[in-house]
Formats: sequence, structure tokens, C-alpha cells
Amino acid sequence: MKAVAAAVAAPSFAFAQSKRRNLLFLCSDQHQAAASGCYGHAEALTPHIDEIAAGGVRFESAYCQSPVCVPSRGSIITGNYPSRHGAKILQDPLPADAATIAHLFGDHGYSTAAIGKMHFVDESLTHGFGHRVNAQTHLARLTREEARAFQRDQGAGGGTSGRPSAMPERLFRDTFYAEESVRFLRAHRDSPFCLWSSFFMPHTPLVPHRKYWDLYEGRHLTLPDRRNDALEGGFHGHLVRARERGWYQQTDDQLREAIRGYYGNVSQMDANVGRVFDTLRELGLDRNTVVVYTSDHGEMAGAHRMWTKHNMYEQSVRVPLVIRTPDEDGAGSSREQIVEQVDLLPTLAELCGLDVPQGVDGRSFAPLVTGGKHTPREWAYSEYYFCRRVFTADDRFVGKPPILMVRADRWKLNYLSWERSELFDLRSDPGEHQNVIDDPGNAGIVKELTEIAQSNYRG
Repeated sequence: MKAVAAAVAAPSFAFAQSKRRNLLFLCSDQHQAAASGCYGHAEALTPHIDEIAAGGVRFESAYCQSPVCVPSRGSIITGNYPSRHGAKILQDPLPADAATIAHLFGDHGYSTAAIGKMHFVDESLTHGFGHRVNAQTHLARLTREEARAFQRDQGAGGGTSGRPSAMPERLFRDTFYAEESVRFLRAHRDSPFCLWSSFFMPHTPLVPHRKYWDLYEGRHLTLPDRRNDALEGGFHGHLVRARERGWYQQTDDQLREAIRGYYGNVSQMDANVGRVFDTLRELGLDRNTVVVYTSDHGEMAGAHRMWTKHNMYEQSVRVPLVIRTPDEDGAGSSREQIVEQVDLLPTLAELCGLDVPQGVDGRSFAPLVTGGKHTPREWAYSEYYFCRRVFTADDRFVGKPPILMVRADRWKLNYLSWERSELFDLRSDPGEHQNVIDDPGNAGIVKELTEIAQSNYRG
């Protein structure tokens, strides 16, 4: 098993005398923002994320820059929109010359690590991270029989039928990622570090370890709003996809079991987040570390008769975001202002005492964390490019211009230059059930939001 070297360099005098802070970035995959206790959810159990939020600031209106893994993660680590950084679909590797948060922190003397799922596509490219642990590292530590058991149990990456796992917890990749993150923290307790600890869960398949499945035994699980005419009033590709994958036809009982599996995945991920965060505190590193929890995108979890992501509904494009500083600025508070994940790179640079990088799409919202003055964004922007072999079986939409989302305080436009766009009034229709794009009274807002979308798109 590949392990972090035990010997580390002593911290430099300059670092020790500065106000620079370590960074622990905790990232999950496909965590719907609402499915957390700290976001007011009464059913999904996330005690460890809730504890981080209790000592930090929770953002209610944080948005990813693409509701799919590869482009979203590229935006987080570069501070740029997908049409600028170049990794637009699941199959696109982030360009080798992309400047990332790892380069920024590494150039200032930090040890940098990416442990877990980064979805670089080309794993020979580490994008500035000095230490890398990935899925291949996880499989390499398993015996042949354990690897077969893992593939049988967890291999169906798109499966949306909930059930308990037959595997011991030690075989899960997230258990390994948590162990390696703990190992890194212990090895680098005396030197500045930037650690991205990235978990696979709660991404499908919906097959958590038995004890997390059993957490929801006998519990009431609220089903999302699934109307009989779901998806019929907007871009027809979403309806095609939902029917093709069998999501549209899920019965209530099937959906309930799937949600149980999803919440089990959420709770299992939360436990691993807790293992890493608890180690940070055990070592006393929390006194000089900025801690972030977020997810690369959300999960539909049955809403609008859909699962996974690849669309611009709130369940898919809105993400959880919690930031905790050593001073516990704003502990336990929330912010309603719109922020984007491209903003994380400049924000974390500022919070950690580094120069804020210029020339990126993101801009720092550090004052929202520390209580300073800040001019908030008026809208959030996101792009979705149709992914090969994923959106529909026949790839009928692949190669067409992307869906461009602009989400303002009241309105959300999902703009398609070649198809029926969608406009939702989030004030009167927070569930996004009524597409009002054809209402003549909305022509002005459609024009305004369309111009914002087109001005941000670099296609």
C-alpha cells in the first residue's frame, strides 16, 4: 500500500512567523445541499458535517459551475468556468498546463495532497499536488478476491436501487481515503499543508455499508414531489433521459428504498469526514487550519422523476458549502448571498494569508466568512455540456451547444441557443415545476439573463 513518508521537513521560519494557515478541503461527490442536518433536513443524518458547520459559516446559495464531476472539479481547483479551463465533459482531462490551487499553495511552501476522487481523467497528471492517492491506489491494496467483491458490490456506478452492502467497511474506497488523509495529517503536523480529501460517496450506487443502511430502519422518509407531468414543460432531453433510465417509472416503494440507500451513503461519507476532522483536532491543527466542506454537485434523488445530475434543477446544481476558520468567525451562522465554486480558490487564498490570484473567473467572498464588507454576486452561472454515453444512449445531443444557467435572486434561466429554454420564478415556484419562458411579461428578464449567459460563455 502506498503510504505517505513519515519524515517531513520542519516548517520554515517565515511560515511560522506569518499569518498563513493550513487548508483542509473536504469534498464529497453528488451530495444534495438539502440532505444535511445543518441545512435543516430532518431525515438525512450528518452529525460530523453539522459539527463543522456549528463552528463555521454555512452558505445557503452556493452553486457549482457544471452539474457533472470533471468540469465542476476543474472549476473548483482553477477558479475558472469550464468553457475557459477546457474540461467540459466527463471524458475531458483538465489540460496539463492549467494553474490550480495546488500550484498556488505549493509555490508558497505548502505540502500539497489530493487524496481520493479528483476525476482528473488522465491520472498521470497531478496538477500540482505533490502527493496523490486515487482509486488505483485503493484497488492495489486489496487481494484479488477482495477486489472482485468490491467490483460486484460497488461496480454499478449508475445504479439507483437501494440495498445494504455485503462488504466489510474496510473495503470501501472512502474508508481508505479517510485513513490516508489521517496518515497525511499526522505526517505533516509540523509543516504547512494543503490537503484535498475527496470522497466518492454519496455517489451512486446506493449501496452503503449495512450499519449506515440500518440507521434508516423504520424511519419515515419523505418522498420528493413527482408530478405526473414532470419534465414536460421544458427541454425535452431531460424527459428522454429519465424515461430511458427507468427513473420516470419508479414506484413509491422503489423510490423509498433508493432514498434510504442515498441517505445511507450520505451518512457513511459523513462518518469518514468526521474521522479526518477529528484527527485534525486531536493533533491541535484546527488552531491554524481553514476547513471547507462541499460537494462537486448535487443529486436529484427522485425529484422531477430524475436521479443523478446533468441538469440545472436546484437539487443538481446547488451545493452544500461550509467554511470554518481557526477563529471560528461567524460560528454557526449562515449566509444567503449567492456564491460560486469558482470563488473558492481566491477566497481560500485570502483566508489562508496568501495573495489572491488575479485573472480568474472567481472572486473572493472571504469577508462573508470573517464579517467584513462584501459586494455580493447578483447571479450564479453554470454550464452543462452533453456527455457522451451518459446523457442518452444514442448521444443525440452530444456536440450541441451547452445549457447555460443564470440564477438570480428571483429568476433562473436555463438557456439553450438551439432548443426550448426554461425560465423559473423561484419566488412563486421554488420547486421549478412551471416553465414560464413563454409568458410575454417575462420577455425583459429573459433578455437580461440571456445576455449574462452569453457574455460568460467562451464557446
